[in-house]
This record gives sequence, structure tokens and C-alpha cells, in this order.
Amino acid sequence: MSDTQTIYAAFAARIDAILSALEKEAVLPPHTPRDNVSVEPPRDPSHGDLATNAAMVLAKQAKTNPRALAERIVEHLTGDPMIESAAIAGPGFINLRLTSADWLRELGAIARLGHDYGRSAMGAGKRVNVEYVSANPTGPMHMGHCRGAVVGDALCALLEFAGHRVTREYYVNDAGAQVQTLARSVHLRYREALGEDIGAIPEGFYPGDYLVPIGKVLAHEYGNRFVNAPESEWLELFRKTAVGAMMDMIRGDLELLGIRHDVFASEAELQRAGKPEAAEKWLREQGLVYDGVLEAPKGKTLDDWEPVELPLFNSTRFGDDQDRPIRKSDGSWTYFGADLAYHMQKAEGADELIDIWGADHAGTVKRIKAAVAALSEGAGKPIPFDVKLVQMVQLLRAGEPVKMSKRSGNFITIADMVEEVGKDVVRFTMLTRKPEAQMDFDFAKVVEASKDNPVFYVQYAHARIHSTLRKAAAEGLQPSDTALQLIGDDELALVKLAAQFPREVEQAARAREPHRIAFYLYDLAAAFHAFWNLGNDDPTKRIIVTQNPELTGGRLFLATQIGQVIRNGLSLLGVEAVEEL
Repeated sequence: MSDTQTIYAAFAARIDAILSALEKEAVLPPHTPRDNVSVEPPRDPSHGDLATNAAMVLAKQAKTNPRALAERIVEHLTGDPMIESAAIAGPGFINLRLTSADWLRELGAIARLGHDYGRSAMGAGKRVNVEYVSANPTGPMHMGHCRGAVVGDALCALLEFAGHRVTREYYVNDAGAQVQTLARSVHLRYREALGEDIGAIPEGFYPGDYLVPIGKVLAHEYGNRFVNAPESEWLELFRKTAVGAMMDMIRGDLELLGIRHDVFASEAELQRAGKPEAAEKWLREQGLVYDGVLEAPKGKTLDDWEPVELPLFNSTRFGDDQDRPIRKSDGSWTYFGADLAYHMQKAEGADELIDIWGADHAGTVKRIKAAVAALSEGAGKPIPFDVKLVQMVQLLRAGEPVKMSKRSGNFITIADMVEEVGKDVVRFTMLTRKPEAQMDFDFAKVVEASKDNPVFYVQYAHARIHSTLRKAAAEGLQPSDTALQLIGDDELALVKLAAQFPREVEQAARAREPHRIAFYLYDLAAAFHAFWNLGNDDPTKRIIVTQNPELTGGRLFLATQIGQVIRNGLSLLGVEAVEEL
């Protein structure tokens, strides 16, 4: 095993070498695909330390049954000094039991690699564009944006740790009706700043007080120049000013969560560059856009509906219930039409695209994926495109729904949340469930100091380790790897769980599921707390056994490396590994 190779990677390489040997022996045909061969912990720990499915997935190519192929693999494993035993189970799984020395070497690898433990080259430098948040620039970031923001940011960190080159992108929807309404809302605040009584904010306008400062800035700069001017003279100016101010606010809100994007792509600039026209041209050439008339909406009569010919994307070809317009009747682009062009632009600089969307966009996934497949091919290379859907979060306070905000008046902002419970609590909590599952965020429960609160439980494990190290240092005791052979089965079980971290990183990166890291950290923290609690009943099981400094040194070394793994995992989630609670 090399200095940088972790134990699962080392045994995956051993199995791979054996399969190459079997090809030379003509047991397997040359160049047998091995993508589905895995080395992982067996479901039942009593069966061993590692298991491989190599014989199960390659038996067909070997033209034999899985057990027969497993026997040939086991023949090669016999005599390996790192393997205590190799046994065939069931239809052909191979279970391996390693020596204690193997696991203690892995503990040394954690110490040696430090913050790089778990880092992988799996991504091979592939460029991945991850678009997340992309909230309309019409107000402060609110709870509806928070979960997708955290999931997207943690996914980016995970992919980078697994060897990808990641671009964090935010799509600014600064064209269309919503930002025009924003400009008109700011115009009201501009008139208000000049002393006019504007009365109640009209229905459909943005009522938030966060627009008041923008109105004051415009009033100071332009005086009463635009008070009675026609809309055509000020709408674009006010739109640009308002969007700029909103994006400054949004960046500040995201900064509270530790989130920074690399690229802010403007829909308005996209349209000025003619990207939607180029996308439409390509789709027409592929027969995916045609001019047609949509069916009358259900419930409409011929008296109140007029058929209009529009350019339609052939989304029924991909399972949609009707074809979708890419332009409106006035010639402007629909959201779908602009989105196609935006993805074509992203495809020009990436090997893979990932979008983090709210669950309310589920109906558009299939057709946007189909169109992106065609557009990326038009860009000269088919590009994988994945959409991760994130469910909304219900806010509670001691079980009761929360709706009002100090900042906006009608919704809870990210700033409100971070101010009350802190960045780390918000980020970790958002990753404690699969993103496609509904989530409750209870302000009272997320700050509880209990096992039922995952963020506390994981941070407490790290803080407990540091408290132990401080106490030991006060007694003149230090971590030492020279007495590791003295530690027993309880300690080895903890090492084996910590050693799964690199594998968890790769699996989570492949699945694009950063919540797996949060789940793993909770399990590791629970295992450490259980190990700690052994000393409550048996003083010889304590980490610090003053009368046995050699054993204490080994256990302190173990605790130090468990802390390192927790730090590495929390770093991927954007959460601080606190040393005191």
C-alpha cells in the first residue's frame, strides 16, 4: 500500500491486479470491463472486513458460474500478508478479513494525510458546472432558497474533493416581467423618497421595505427628473439599478451561509448576445422546434381563446403531455426558451452540467434534459446533464408554523435564520435529509444539545476529542502511534468506520448526494460517543488511563484521527469543527 493509498483503494487495486492476472491465464477474456466491480464493507460485519462482488459481475464473461470464478480469485488472495482470511459466501461474494496491523496502518494514513484524507482523483479533472440558487433578483434570500443553496454548495465542495474542476454558477433572471415589476416598485419608492405620499403598495408590486434605500439613492442622483416622465424613459435604468442592488443583497445573504459563486450569468446579456436565436436555429435543424398552434386550455371556450402560431419545442417526443412554446405571442422568449439558450452557453465551457432546482420545477425536467442533449451535441460534444430536485422546508418554532419575518414582513429570510441559530446549524440541518424528502426546520429543536440534534451530536464529538486532548496534555500525556498494538477490538471497530470515509466521499460524489457525508458523520460521531461511554462503566476503557501512559498514548492517537476525519467531513459541508461547546 502506497503512502497516499487508503485501505479500500488498496484492496480495489489488489482485486484489479488479480483480474488482470486471470486475463493472462485466459480465465477472463482480454479487456473485460470492470466498472461494476466493487470492494466495500460486507452488510454483516461478522462476515469480515471487506467484500468484493468481482466473481458475481464477471462470471458471465468468464463463461463459468460465480463460485467457480470466486475460487480462482481466492487462490490469488491466499498468501497475501495483509489478508487474514478469504471466504466465498452465498452465490459468489468474497469476504476478506484483514489483520489488525492493516487497520492500524490506515490510522497512520489518516495522520499522515491530515486534511487530505479522503481526497480522491476520481473526477480526473473533469469540468463540472453546478448551477444553484438562481433566485429571481427581486428581494432578499428567503427560506425557499436556503436548502437548494446549501445542497448545491456542499455538492460543489464534494466534487472538488473528489477530483473535479467545479464552476459554481448563479443564473440571474434579469429579463422579463418580474424585473420590470421590480423596476416599477422601485419607482414608487423613488417618488416616496422625494416626499410623495404613495399610499398602499398596489397589488402585484413588491411591497418590501428593502426597496426603500434604492429609491433614496435614485432620488439623490436624479432628483425629480423621472417623477412624471413616461415609463419608457426610466424603466430600463430603474431595472438595472434595482437588479444590481438586489444582487448585492443576495450576495450578502449567501455570504452569511459561506456561499460564494464563481459566475453570475445574466439572462438579459444572454439575450443581447443572440444566444436564444442560435439555440432556436439549432433545434429547428434537428426537427425539435416547429411553428404550430397549441390546443385551447381546458375550460376555455372559443369566445375567450384565440389560436396563435408559436415556435414550439417538440417535448411530447420526450414524454411531455404537450409541446412547449419557446417564444410568446409578442415575440419575447418564454422562460423555457431562454433557459435552453442558457444551457447551451454553459455547455460551451463544461464537461458536465448539474442544476439544483426546487421541486416545483419537476414537470420541466424531462423536456429540458432532452433539449440540452440536443443543444450540447450542437456545441460539438454531448454533455451529461443532471437535475437535482430539492423539496421546500417547513419552518416551525416548537412545533408551530413560522411565517413572519423582521426583514421582509411576509417571509423568513436567510439572514433571519442565520442570526438566530448560526450558519453551521442551518447548513448541517439542511443536509440531514435527502433533498427530495420533505423537511421540517424547527428553530427550537435545531439548537438542542441532544443526540436527536445531528449538528450538535457531530460537533460535540469533535469538541469532546479536543477536550480530552487538552486534559491529557495537562497531565503530561500525548498521542503516540508507538503503542497502537495495545488497543483492542473496540478501538479497531472505530478505526474501521473511520476508514470508510474515502469510500463515502467517492460514493457521494458519484451519486451527487452530499447528504451522505452528513449521514456518515453522524454514524461516526455516534460510534465515538459509544466508545467514550465504555469508560463510564469500566475505568480501564477510558481514553485517559493515567497509570498506563503507553495505552493512553495509543488511544489519544486514535481519538486524534477520528477528530481529523470529522473535520474533513464537516469541511465538505461548510460547517466548522468546533473545539469547545
